[in-house]
Amino acid sequence: MKTAQVKWALAAALVVALGSSFAQESKVGYINTQRITTESAPAKAAQAKLEQEFSKRQKDLADLQQSLKSMSEKFERDAPAMSEAQRAARQKEFAEQNRDFQRKQREFQEDLNGRRNEELQKVLDAANRAVKQVAESEKYDLVLQEVVYSSARHDITEKVLKILNAGAK
Repeated sequence: MKTAQVKWALAAALVVALGSSFAQESKVGYINTQRITTESAPAKAAQAKLEQEFSKRQKDLADLQQSLKSMSEKFERDAPAMSEAQRAARQKEFAEQNRDFQRKQREFQEDLNGRRNEELQKVLDAANRAVKQVAESEKYDLVLQEVVYSSARHDITEKVLKILNAGAK
């Protein structure tokens, strides 16, 4: 029984000794992906590109929504003076236009999300190349993207942002 305890104690001591020597020799860093995707020049350029690309459709949808609102308000005002047939016809017309608006809004959102994902992937690909460049030049053994807590001295996000911003000029 005592020999088993001695063996476990020796094994534990060996693991601790190896772990501490590994930690002293390893260089670890992390990046804040959210900062990369919001603060980097390529991310800002992608956002501007998306806004320019989708602004007309977004304005058209806003105009259509305002038109539907006006139509609804006018119907509420005029409904008491209308015949049953006129009310039914207006309600049907409103329902069709509302369905058309909902469809266009859904298509817009799907298109925007698809393009946003494409542009985000380009930014992340460039960021990964920049991370690799920093890791190789500064001899990092490990670079993490998401961490719960780490000392600021391990954060290489600024270095990656500098590379990304320099490459975007």
